[in-house]
Amino acid sequence: VHLGESGGGLVPAGGSLTLSCAASGYSVSRVCMAWFRQAPGKGREGVAAIGSDGTTTYADSVKGRFTISKDNAKSTLYMNSLKPEDTGMYFCAAMYREWYGRACPMAADRYNAWGQGTQVTVSS
Repeated sequence: VHLGESGGGLVPAGGSLTLSCAASGYSVSRVCMAWFRQAPGKGREGVAAIGSDGTTTYADSVKGRFTISKDNAKSTLYMNSLKPEDTGMYFCAAMYREWYGRACPMAADRYNAWGQGTQVTVSS
């Protein structure tokens, strides 16, 4: 299983970015996928997650600004109205285990496969 992120970059506050995570090696249609971020000196924070039925979960700090989507082979994170505090390394993650009926968790230790990360920097 391999996850690869793309789409990070430098953007001014108020701008937008779209991150993509391509999965290879297995289908992600029946598992949770999530995006996490890590700012320098801080722990890894769950940003958004999406389940097999399309149910989404968002961190309070990004609700109304970020949107997560998923298909059989990738997840996309649409980020609007970006703030300097959104700066960090963004990682996508996927579970190996199929997940139904409940919102996907936002805890990093529930996810098995991880991408290498893509840097997002929002200037003030």
